[in-house]
Amino acid sequence: MTETPWRGILVATALPFTDDNRVDHDAYAEHVHWLVSNGCDGVVPNGSLGEYQNLSTDERSRVVETAIAAAKPLGARVMPGCAAYGADEARRWAEQAAEAGADAVLLLPPNTYRATREAVVQHYREVARAGLPIMAYNNPLDTKIDMLPDLLAELHHEGLIHSVKEFTGDVRRFYEIKELAPTLDVSIGSDDVTLELAVAGATGWVAGYNNAFPATLRELYDAAVAGDLATALPLYRDLHPLLRWDSKTEFVQAIKLSMDLVGRRGGACRHPRVPLSPEQEKAVRVATENAIAKGYR
Repeated sequence: MTETPWRGILVATALPFTDDNRVDHDAYAEHVHWLVSNGCDGVVPNGSLGEYQNLSTDERSRVVETAIAAAKPLGARVMPGCAAYGADEARRWAEQAAEAGADAVLLLPPNTYRATREAVVQHYREVARAGLPIMAYNNPLDTKIDMLPDLLAELHHEGLIHSVKEFTGDVRRFYEIKELAPTLDVSIGSDDVTLELAVAGATGWVAGYNNAFPATLRELYDAAVAGDLATALPLYRDLHPLLRWDSKTEFVQAIKLSMDLVGRRGGACRHPRVPLSPEQEKAVRVATENAIAKGYR
């Protein structure tokens, strides 16, 4: 997959912090190593799970460098998120990723205002100047900008994007995207539509809950891609109470709690993220403990 580094399971990695709220780079490197050793094809540092919005410039740079140092010796790929308030800053993060040895970048549209179509295109043109392949990230729930299939097709036909992380949850989008841009790769963007998009023909998965259950979710993904519903569907049904948290506002907190429960290092989030409510925590605990009881890992 060296020519298509955006394909396969790329985990949007959760970021551990120390008790005094510093990035724990040693724990992060160990987590990257563990994910790859348990079936993941690569990692996405500085995505939303990496809480990139709450990192300093130095922290954010070092997270990318740490991920690359941990993943590359294992033959895994690294696709950092390079989202930023403006195109110039996003391009600089893409350049930093390229200099550090990343394979591709994940790029949101401008995310502080409802940009026009022309502004979105210009944004991707600017970041493409860094020279790395771009996976677009369509997340209208958070950015308020919906990159509709015809816009994605325009970006692809101009050579600005190679793939898209589709986070709308609308599985019908896949078919229209492929009609308008047959060579544009579509990656699963939210865990709770993994089965539907894998069966449809998605070429990758930018995954969240793999931070806690990488081996089982590898099995689910491979079975779904192969059309083996006898294997995939029972796993999907069992794990969907967890997977649907990936589309909720509290997804970072939920995934980190599940990591703690399975014996990984999840831990606290940085502000402004606050702890789960008692009701939310109970729901995540019950679903995670049910998955553990079934032997999922």
